[in-house]
Amino acid sequence: MNQTFDVVVVGGGSAGAAVSARLSEDPGTSVCLIEAGGSGDSWLNRIPIAVAAVLPSRHGNWHYETEPQPGLSGRRGYQPRGKGLGGSSAINVMVYVRGHPSDYDHWAEQGNPGWAYTDVLPYFLRSEDNEEFAEPWHGRGGPLTVSKGRHEHRLNGLWLQACAANGVPTNDDCNGAEQSGACLWQVTQRNGERCSSARAYLGPARARGNLQVLTRSQATRIVWDGKRAAGVEFLRGGELRRVAARREVVVAAGVFGSPQLLQLSGVGPGDWLRDAGVEVLHDLAGVGRNLQDHIDYVESWRSPGFHEGPGFSVRGAWRMLRGGWQWWTARRGLWTTTFTEAGAFARVGAGDGAPDVQLHFVLGIVDDHNRRLHWGHGISSHVCVLRPKARGTVRLRDANALSQPRIDPNFLDNEQDLDLLLRGARLQHRILTSPAFDSVRGRMLYPLDLQDEHALRTEIRGRADTCYHPVGTCRMGPASDPAAVVDAELRVHGLQGLRVADASVMPTLIGGNTNAAAIMIGERAADLLQHRRC
Repeated sequence: MNQTFDVVVVGGGSAGAAVSARLSEDPGTSVCLIEAGGSGDSWLNRIPIAVAAVLPSRHGNWHYETEPQPGLSGRRGYQPRGKGLGGSSAINVMVYVRGHPSDYDHWAEQGNPGWAYTDVLPYFLRSEDNEEFAEPWHGRGGPLTVSKGRHEHRLNGLWLQACAANGVPTNDDCNGAEQSGACLWQVTQRNGERCSSARAYLGPARARGNLQVLTRSQATRIVWDGKRAAGVEFLRGGELRRVAARREVVVAAGVFGSPQLLQLSGVGPGDWLRDAGVEVLHDLAGVGRNLQDHIDYVESWRSPGFHEGPGFSVRGAWRMLRGGWQWWTARRGLWTTTFTEAGAFARVGAGDGAPDVQLHFVLGIVDDHNRRLHWGHGISSHVCVLRPKARGTVRLRDANALSQPRIDPNFLDNEQDLDLLLRGARLQHRILTSPAFDSVRGRMLYPLDLQDEHALRTEIRGRADTCYHPVGTCRMGPASDPAAVVDAELRVHGLQGLRVADASVMPTLIGGNTNAAAIMIGERAADLLQHRRC
């Protein structure tokens, strides 16, 4: 195969699906989408409760591991990322969060015009089909269905009560005028099924004759004409193939895949490339640097005698069977749960300002990304630091495109991150030990005296890990910024015909789950390519 298209997009994930579908709305623009994984539309992807099985598995999952982390007592962290159409939106917990308005204003202040909150809000609205809320903060009629969860568990009410008792009031819409507070999450579900970006965008678009989608096709490098991106080389069915791009190549392979492909193609820090055996085309220092992620700590409690939620027991098995029947017949009930149906944004650091921690309340016992299972039932909560100071890297292991990159988030390298996570853990503990939970709370899974600061710090370093929100490895910024990889129009500095459009371009982390923002970036990238404004 050596076909030619106007635009070639690498990666059919949250942003890649959006940019490909939007570009194909113009019948005069031919688009080729290259995706390393499969369709991302199996029953395990579609049934919401199956996230518990998919997250720790290799099903549609790159299943990355980090380099050993000194800040995590030398442990390797786990980094699940979606592999298939929809990307991580096909395996995540479906929570729809945009972040705080100040996050985007901060992007603009760093020299990225067009990325302030007032600039990006129209793209959030255009992408969204919200079944509960409308303007001015939400959109209707867009591709991405955002809904109220169909599994309304009574424990969520206890969570809201416990939060209020600890100074975190209820907020009906954490994506609205104010982010702070405890809430029931809005979720990316349609009719009780997961609504990934692939289902939202590519489902309607694949019938268009000007869009070709190639799955199970691993991009190996960008093809160059001088310093212009002229196409993409990829492996499919064991055969090395190539597609050409008349106008542009858009790299949307994710926060790990995008810097990996650029480096394989000779674009990145020159010394890194030479170490990996790659010839340097363009020495661009920022490629693979600036990795940021929400560092997260989980607290779990057993609930003896409580069998209403997900868990392993005889009664729990019966509830699962009944939930399956409810889902099959009415797309309701237990199988529509995301496990984390409620949460909160709070500020635990000094001074006023945006929330600095996020909590996810979980129905069930969570241990090591659900890779360690426990008999019985319980409750859990995650707390993560929203704007960590730590910065990490993604670099090639070798010149083989099939090798996983070396991922080093540098977790808890900064004492400020640990201090903030410690404060968040104490707030989380106060909430879970509030009287509201007395009737369901039993023994703590990992007992600890939270007043013993040394023990708590040791516990956090021994068990903390990602909250699944890595960003920043192809940072957006002006040409005067030596760490920037792309400009405000997502064009790679110093090259022609090449853009990056995914969460890797975020200069700094947003205050919340990153999937909605990645989709927004895909929407905006399509307009930038077509010279349009929302």
